[in-house]
Amino acid sequence: MRIAVTGGKGGTGKSTVAINLAWELSKKFNVVLVDADVECPNDHILLSKKLENPREEYIFRPKFNYKKCIRCSLCVKNCSENAIVMFKEGYPFLMPTLCSGCKTCQLVCPSDAIEDDRKHIGNTYVTPVNERLTLVTGMLKEGEERSYPLVISTKKRANELNYDIIIYDTSAGTGNHVAAAIENAQLAVVVTEPTPLGLHDLKMILKLLEKEGKKGYAVINRYNIIDDVPELNGIEVLEKIPLSERVLESYVKGRPLSSIFPESEESRIFSEMANKLVGLVWQK
Repeated sequence: MRIAVTGGKGGTGKSTVAINLAWELSKKFNVVLVDADVECPNDHILLSKKLENPREEYIFRPKFNYKKCIRCSLCVKNCSENAIVMFKEGYPFLMPTLCSGCKTCQLVCPSDAIEDDRKHIGNTYVTPVNERLTLVTGMLKEGEERSYPLVISTKKRANELNYDIIIYDTSAGTGNHVAAAIENAQLAVVVTEPTPLGLHDLKMILKLLEKEGKKGYAVINRYNIIDDVPELNGIEVLEKIPLSERVLESYVKGRPLSSIFPESEESRIFSEMANKLVGLVWQK
């Protein structure tokens, strides 16, 4: 069972929802929570955990062996990122910040002139939270511009673990780093808030989900800021989370809601959300 928690706009409460959902599900299942916001991961902070088991992650970076290069320019013509340039009478050279590490240039080279000069892009971590919940975190190296490859590496490391349910906590936005995070999810929980900006970004993330062929369910956070919830483009509302001091306190203390307020209305909401999602996935 694979669930993505996303939302487009930053600050809507995606991580709060992902963490509390993972916590509730871990009461019955083995759960892996993937913090795919590799540019600014914070799930470990909200769980009061120190990251453990670091592993360096690398991507392919081409290195040209000019003794073998026949200057055919196939690497230039086939680079979708336009990261390889070759001037007349010259040899190909790389613009590193544009390279995605896809290896196409190496595959098309007829003279085996492109070697792997791998590049360190960041680290992944595997951190136990409780007996049934494990946090997998990706953290992009400072100065690294491309987050997409590390999102892929983070998901791969999560897949090495034993789990019943995996939850992807995506970053804000609708770029390829978010698309990579939700790629193999069976459904998406779209966290929004009843504000014009929140609803604007909700529409954007729904377009991405439609493009990826994913079913989305809305969770409205801080829903009592205004009296009426505006039109949500027909998306089914899974739950409404009230603006609550208990939610804020759990956030500040770095503990899941039900571990502090087990009998609260807010804890009940997350418990029901978990049960609904299990039913939605398993009924397919």
